[in-house]
Amino acid sequence: MGLFNVLGSMQNIESAAAPGDDYPLRNSLIINGAGTVVAAVVPGSCFPLTIYIGRPSWKAVGARLGYSWMNGLAIGLSCFLGLFALISLAVPVQVRVAIIVYVGIMITAQSFQVTPSSHAAAVVLGIMVGLARLGRFSPQGGCQSRGQRPGPALWRWAAPGVATGGGDGSRGAVFPGAGGIITAMFLTSLLVYVIEQRFLAAAGVAAVSGVLAWFGVIHAWRFTPGDTVLNVGWGVGAEWAHAYSMMALLLLAATQLRRSRP
Repeated sequence: MGLFNVLGSMQNIESAAAPGDDYPLRNSLIINGAGTVVAAVVPGSCFPLTIYIGRPSWKAVGARLGYSWMNGLAIGLSCFLGLFALISLAVPVQVRVAIIVYVGIMITAQSFQVTPSSHAAAVVLGIMVGLARLGRFSPQGGCQSRGQRPGPALWRWAAPGVATGGGDGSRGAVFPGAGGIITAMFLTSLLVYVIEQRFLAAAGVAAVSGVLAWFGVIHAWRFTPGDTVLNVGWGVGAEWAHAYSMMALLLLAATQLRRSRP
């Protein structure tokens, strides 16, 4: 969770820098981390702080410094006064989700606007990782809403190949979403390097991805009674690591071919 939080904060700082709001990365992460530690020690909060996503969208609708203060005060008072239960009754979940959809649309549009057009395919690949995660959350959320545990039985019903290792394609469609933010970063980076014909750099990304997959940081999942979680350990993602190794070897071969035939 801490790793995902740091990477997400770095990406949100980059998102703010794209339209011209360039904040120092080190100072931002130090303040973010210090706030998380203080919140954990003093009131015992289990939630890490993060640099919020979608700054360009908030700025576009006129939000400034006062918006952050008002937001913090409103949430703080709601926590102390126990108003969240009342708010959840008064405001339907569909209304609350609308703001998330808005931010999602804006940051997706920004990714295409600020990225060179030649790299558009890499942006699409990163989005596909998110769609793979959605393929996991949809049946899982439906199962939880019915009071059932999303274990292997759920996947045998919703996507047989995920639970049984079958060849119906569902396993390959869903499992890339494991470690989603890291998976998306490495796959998009790899494709960018291929597009730019920087095959040695692409081979390096494939090799590092293979190491992460081997230890289960990306791709490898395991079933638990309440959820599907990362399966971290030695060799838990061996099949993915082997695939990345083959990819790295092919890219190294492409590097040698490019040198012999400039």
